[in-house]
Amino acid sequence: MLASCSKDSDNEWLRMALPKSASTDGEQLFGLWLGAWIAVGVTFLIVFTLIIWSSIRYRRRSDDYVPVQVRYHLPIEMLYTVAPVIAVAAFFFHTVEVQNDITEESKNPDHVITVVGQKWAWTFDYMGEDAVNGKDVFDAGAPDDIADLYLPVGESVRFELRSPDVIHSFWIPEFYRKLDVVPGEENSFEVTPDREGTFKGRCAELCGMYHSRMLFNVHVVSPEEYDAHLRELEADGNVGAPMGGAESHTIKGLEEAEEEAS
Repeated sequence: MLASCSKDSDNEWLRMALPKSASTDGEQLFGLWLGAWIAVGVTFLIVFTLIIWSSIRYRRRSDDYVPVQVRYHLPIEMLYTVAPVIAVAAFFFHTVEVQNDITEESKNPDHVITVVGQKWAWTFDYMGEDAVNGKDVFDAGAPDDIADLYLPVGESVRFELRSPDVIHSFWIPEFYRKLDVVPGEENSFEVTPDREGTFKGRCAELCGMYHSRMLFNVHVVSPEEYDAHLRELEADGNVGAPMGGAESHTIKGLEEAEEEAS
């Protein structure tokens, strides 16, 4: 309780403990999150009040008194059925509405970055329009040297998620979104960062012994700083598809297993 009184977290009460958003999707996702909590709170109050009220109102007051036993009460049974269906339908409608909006991808995003999650580090391959002198450049990390992901503020970025080994999950808390990185599957999503800063990213799927070390830094910078970083990667020799990226479309060990089975 004392820790929650910190001046650094005074705004977290208003955000329901969520971090301050750093993407254009934040407002919609926070609205869905807040609405769900309000609905849950109202449901809890109604159910809890009915439990307390019925326990007091219909309690057994003496050995000679037995409360009236109600069976096959059609109006109540209909209420028990209809009310939850209406509540779930409302939750479902708003969830699908927000989901369809934020998962819609543009045909030509400003940037395309291939994200490779491998045991136990991240690799970020800057492709297409971000190629330097016609060559892709990349940031690669290791469990003891986490990778850096650079993003330009105010410009759309599509993350293409790949894994050569097991299921990982690409998560940047300030974007209010995460998505599984599944071997053999080409998952992707698109965001537009709207606030400069340095944030922490991580794997949100238990993927093995060093899962806790699958971290990365996210730097949302100006477009000029973003371009300068890509040129630095070229100067450092981080050019071409890294090993993780080259193997990210296959499942590790699958070909050997098929050969042994045949």
